Amino acid sequence: MNHVTQLPRVLIVDESRMVRAMIIKHIRDSYDFREESNGEAAWQVLVLDQSIQLVICSLSLPVLDGDGLLVRVRSSRLPRLAQMPMLMISGDNDEVLARAKSHGASDFISRSTGGTELLGRIDSLLKLSEAQNQLKENLEQHVQNPETGLFTRKYVELQAAQAMSHAMRHNSEVSAIVMGFDDVGAIREEHGVDVLNQLQQRFIAMLISKVRKEDSLGHFSGSRLVVISPGTPFPACESFGNRLREAIRVANIAVHGQRLNLSVSVGVSNSPVDGVTSAGALVELAGARLKLAQQSGGNRVIACKVQPMSEAPVPRLEDAIALIRAGNESEVMPHLNVLGSQVLPLLNLLERELKLGLPMADIEKCLLDPAQKGQDVGQD
Repeated sequence: MNHVTQLPRVLIVDESRMVRAMIIKHIRDSYDFREESNGEAAWQVLVLDQSIQLVICSLSLPVLDGDGLLVRVRSSRLPRLAQMPMLMISGDNDEVLARAKSHGASDFISRSTGGTELLGRIDSLLKLSEAQNQLKENLEQHVQNPETGLFTRKYVELQAAQAMSHAMRHNSEVSAIVMGFDDVGAIREEHGVDVLNQLQQRFIAMLISKVRKEDSLGHFSGSRLVVISPGTPFPACESFGNRLREAIRVANIAVHGQRLNLSVSVGVSNSPVDGVTSAGALVELAGARLKLAQQSGGNRVIACKVQPMSEAPVPRLEDAIALIRAGNESEVMPHLNVLGSQVLPLLNLLERELKLGLPMADIEKCLLDPAQKGQDVGQD
């Protein structure tokens, strides 16, 4: 009895009792089984019976045909059903076969398929399914944290790299937000690990409800989390961080009737604003700003340094002269060094030919010496 319950379970779906009996005769020594006569009943069984590992299903069924059942299975939100091996019993209609194949049929047999071949098909499909599930589990171990379900740091950086590559091609941007509770050590020491874990889960739930579906939420390190936000300017991320910080500050979270005074800090980085060239550097920079925010007292957001506005283009010489004549010297002042350098050849010619007594050495030094230029800019 124990041996039977441990056998892989197969659902057999066919309108004909004789066909079902024939299939059961072929497989009963190797597989546990359940049988249904129409597609709708089979669907209800699949939803409820989690022990079923494979379906043998006729394409011709009452209530819900085999193709309709196949579509439901493949479109299910339950991975167990969406990946279920579906061995379809087919007729001679090529169009029906092609449609079933396009809808995700795993393999096909006919009603006359012998026992040895049938067992071989079932065994191959179950082994393939097991291998696929194992591969998925291995992948998820690297992609997702098993305790929280969030992306791992490694996978977050992969998402950031892809987002940065896309942003470079489309002249867009990517922001990284790293956030975490302030004084985590004090919280753990005073209230215990379980309370800290509960706070973390509530924090994660809050973030999941607020981030966009195109954002990637994952782990940075320890209890700190990171969000990669493609196409989002850093001021928007800074605003998001401040809203989050305020929400935590005013939240009424209590332990044993005592309200916790919680706060979070946030670090924000952006490509291309910060000039970083790799996803790892982008994430690390946001993490460094979070650390700085916490070292500065916590409950704050540190984002990208505001970059100076790009300077207005240098006017052409004739346009500069026109601006001066019109009394708009202020528009020319930022560009005096560049304009002066442009007229140096003319000044040298004037001095040589007309002997004006111009201190050309001092003029050239003032216009061309980089240190002097830096002083001039600073004075402006």
